[in-house]
Amino acid sequence: MKNVIFIAPPAAGKGTQSDKLVEKYGYVHISTGDILRYAVKEESELGLKVKSYLDRGKFVTDSIMINLIKDTLMNINKPFILDGYPRTLKQARALTNILEELNISDYKVIFLDVSEDIAMKRALGRMVCSHCKRSYNKYFEELKPKTSGICNKCGHKLEVRTDDNKQSFKTRFEDYLSEIASILEYYKKKELLIDINAENSDKKIFCDIIKELNND
Repeated sequence: MKNVIFIAPPAAGKGTQSDKLVEKYGYVHISTGDILRYAVKEESELGLKVKSYLDRGKFVTDSIMINLIKDTLMNINKPFILDGYPRTLKQARALTNILEELNISDYKVIFLDVSEDIAMKRALGRMVCSHCKRSYNKYFEELKPKTSGICNKCGHKLEVRTDDNKQSFKTRFEDYLSEIASILEYYKKKELLIDINAENSDKKIFCDIIKELNND
């Protein structure tokens, strides 16, 4: 399968679709959110800088993200999903250079298109497994866990992310809107862009993704 780069606003379903691709095709899931939270947990100088941005509901700087992504991709030797990056045109151009440097050419950019209202509902209802990181949502029947607060897959406790609140979400969504048009145009010109309606059920979204990835 092709490598996948997901571009989408907060809570568009990148994590859910990444889980499905990992389960069915054995992808390596590279979540920028997890990379950043790990940096914060390490409490290094870089981690403290990352924390200052996340606490304010802001994206970290391009230079920090570019370095983190490059270090991660250098250690991957199988098909991967890049979830949540790039978020700026500068990051997109830097990613093109990184992939060329690593001789990675077989990839597609998938845009999950969703409205702010639906994305906010998904964000405020989101729960993540403390162990396996599988995502759930208390507001959508198909995404609710079978047992309240417990992961279906591994049985561990589900947690609510501290950055999932209304004000933080609105800040992140506004930042996303300010950058996304130029990124989409960049990948459209490169004929790498796949546009997916992310307001459908997660099953329909997944089927649409697989169909597009198998088109070439």
